[in-house]
Parts: sequence; structure tokens; C-alpha cells
Amino acid sequence: MRKQLVAAALLISSFSWAQKKPALNPADKLKDESLQYLQANYNKYKETALTIWDYAEVGYKEVKSSALHQQTLKDAGFTVEAGVADIPTAFVATYGSGQPVIGILAEFDALPGLSQTATPEKNTAGKDAGHGCGHHLFGTASVAAGIAIKELIAQKKLTGTIKVYGTPAEEGGSGKVYMVRAGLFKEVDVVIHWHPGAENGVTMTSALANSSAKFRFKGLSAHAAGAPDRGRSALDAVESMDFMVNMMREHVPQETRIHYVITNGGKAPNVVPDYAEVYYYVRHPKREQVKSIFSRVVKTAEAAAMGTETKMEYEIIGGTHDLLLNRSLADVMQKNLDKVGGVNYTPAEIEFAKKIQSSFTYAAPAIESAATVKPLKIEMDAGGGSTDVGDVSYAVPTVGLRAATWVPGTPAHSWQAVACGGTEIGTKGMMVAAKTMALTAIDCFTNPAIIKIAKEEHVKAVGTYKYEALLGNRKPALNYRD
Repeated sequence: MRKQLVAAALLISSFSWAQKKPALNPADKLKDESLQYLQANYNKYKETALTIWDYAEVGYKEVKSSALHQQTLKDAGFTVEAGVADIPTAFVATYGSGQPVIGILAEFDALPGLSQTATPEKNTAGKDAGHGCGHHLFGTASVAAGIAIKELIAQKKLTGTIKVYGTPAEEGGSGKVYMVRAGLFKEVDVVIHWHPGAENGVTMTSALANSSAKFRFKGLSAHAAGAPDRGRSALDAVESMDFMVNMMREHVPQETRIHYVITNGGKAPNVVPDYAEVYYYVRHPKREQVKSIFSRVVKTAEAAAMGTETKMEYEIIGGTHDLLLNRSLADVMQKNLDKVGGVNYTPAEIEFAKKIQSSFTYAAPAIESAATVKPLKIEMDAGGGSTDVGDVSYAVPTVGLRAATWVPGTPAHSWQAVACGGTEIGTKGMMVAAKTMALTAIDCFTNPAIIKIAKEEHVKAVGTYKYEALLGNRKPALNYRD
């Protein structure tokens, strides 16, 4: 009898334990398969990223970079539509059919004037540009994540459509704005993106809305010493405009950012310049403020032309919205980023990192922080930069992350960022992003409630606003880097 009672007790205990044991999420197995695929193909994607790092093609000139991504996706079975939105280097790669439709953004443009070797000392490579924002990593990780999802769709383990968007000229060219304007995101349920950085965390900081333009002045040339009275200096007009804008800084909202570079100021000191050009950015967290402040900048250009008896015209180059955040999607991505984890350095990489940090003029975070993941936190400010992902976020629920592709403390748009991006410090961080995006996409494919809640949140965030591109109806500024 006693043996029977013990057996019964064990049976009840075993049943109770089984009842308490959490049910296995069917997505977990798919996530493990996706992680295995990405890790097994690390060397392949590393080679792609470093090849594009070496190409270092600037906005709208990324012919080889775009072609390499397109070919990689075609080889994986995607259908690729190239030259979309009147942009030769833009593309949309599609695999699968039906709902849901998940999009992944891929950037690949470099920055002018940031040539650098993959060494911890400043050493230009003799090129005109460099990947100071890590977009060679950005595009490659996105392509890798898209192919990882394609593998599961091909095996009928997921149903729906995956799209990889090749988005050129993020650095000032506003490539995604034209793609939004062309309606390329209309049927998409969720868009996933990421960006290289010096830490690992889900993006819960907005971005500054931005308008940019080139102001061009035309005057009269003359001998600067022999006949100065006959000349009308276009450079004087540029400098007068710049002076007025700098005076204006005292009288704009404190969150405003205005910066410029004189792209043409004449050729010789003894010739009164009959042509000069200055390139301006105007930024603010609110798009309406950007419009208002930009109109004031235009007035300074008009006044400068009047005062110097020159003629002025300006060309809108770019314009981007602020970034709408989606907390429900961020929660999903955070769990996946926690699962993937950060970047662990080898002893050689630690030595490299120490040398990079020694070039900073400020205290840097601990090198070990690259291996950690930041907790999810909503940041109240809009950060210091702008991105055309903002326009995508007004069209469709959007979520993104930053991954530690640079040594902790490294600023974007620096030679140090270019150097890190040419090493495995960069490519290992890239794979953190690829894995996190793939896992987040799997959740969206397997759990319809995620998309439903994200869309409801998105509708509330957009409100009654009717989207209108800040760059107007202009065609893509394909030669803005010339």
C-alpha cells in the first residue's frame, strides 16, 4: 500500500511539474536555425562588408556596392527590382508571397573626406571617401538577415514576404524619402533597421528633422587689385550670408542645429570670384520648426545677394522627418538583442581598442562595454543627427537598434570609426545586428498580434498628419556629391 501511495505522489508531482513548465515557443526553434545559418556564413558576409568598405562609394555613386548586394540577393533566390524611385543604385529585393510583409533597410554609402586605413593610427589611404558611419556594415547585415528569413520561407517554416530595401545616399541625399514618395512601402507591415555604433541597444531616441540646400551666388569677376570697383564678389555674398546666419543662432529655438560648408569660394585671391556656393543643413526635432528656420536662412541669402549686388539661387538637396518610435516593436527587439548579446574582443582587438581610445581627447567607456546590452529606455531628446529612416517611420511601423561595431567611445563620422569598420571589431558587431533583426522578423512572422499592436501604436503616433516630403517634388539629387 505504501509503495502505491509513493508512486501516486510521484505521478502527481510529475504532472504538476509538467503543468508549470513553460510551453515551448514554436518560434524558438526557427530562431536557433536562423542564428546557426548566420554564424555559419559569417566569413561570407564579412568578406562582402570589407569589400564595400574598400569601395567607399559616396551617395548615389554606390554602383559597385549596390551591385554586390543585389547579386548576393539574386543568388539567394530573391527577385530584385533595380533603379527604383528614379535612383540608379536603389533596389527592392523580394522573396515569398502574401502576408505578413516585413521590410529590412540596407544602406551602403560612404562619406567624402574620410579616407582611412584599418589601423589604430590616423593614416589616410589616398582615397576620397571612407565609411565613417559604417554603412558597409549596415547594408551587409540587412542583406544577411533577409537571406536568413528567406531560408525559412523556402523551407515552408515561415509564410509571408521578406523585402530588403537597398537605400542609397542616407548621408545627406535623403534616398529613402524618394522611395517613400514612390509608394514602395505601402504594402509593408513592419520595417526593421539598424545602425553601426559604439554600444548595443534598441533605438528609442528620435532624430532631428532636416532640410538642406546649396546656395549659389553669381557676381562679376575683375582684377582684385587693378579694378576692384568693377567686381561684384560672389564670395562676399556667401560670407555675408554666413555672418547673418551666425547672428541668427542667438534667436532660434535652442534645439536647433545649423551648419554649413563653403563648397566653392573662388580660385585665386587676385580674382574677384564671380561664383561661390555654400551648402547648408538646418535641423530641429520638429519638422514645422525646420520649415520656419529654413525660410529665415533663405532670407539671409536674399539679403546677402542684395547687399553685394550679386544674384542668388538655391537648390534643395535633402529633407528628412523626425523618427517615430514604436515601443511595442522595441520591446520585441530588446528581447532578441538580449538573447544575441554584445561583442567580445580577442586580446589583439583589445590592444587595437586601447590604441584607438588613446587618440580620443575625452574619457572613453570601458572596452568591455562592447559585450553588454543597454536596457530599453525612452530618451526624451531627439539626439544630434538626422536620418531618412524618419520618413519610412511615418509610412510604416519601424524599429531599429545600434550595435557595437566601433570601439566604445568612438564618434561617428571619424577616422576612428572608419578604421574599426575595416576590422573584425566592425564585422562581429555587424553580425549582432543581423542576428537581432532576423530574430525580430521571425517574431513578426509567427505572432500576428505583434504587427496588430504595432500598427495601432503607429496610427496614434502619426495622428492627423498627412505626410509630405520636406524636399518637395524635386527629383533625386543624384550629383549632390559633385
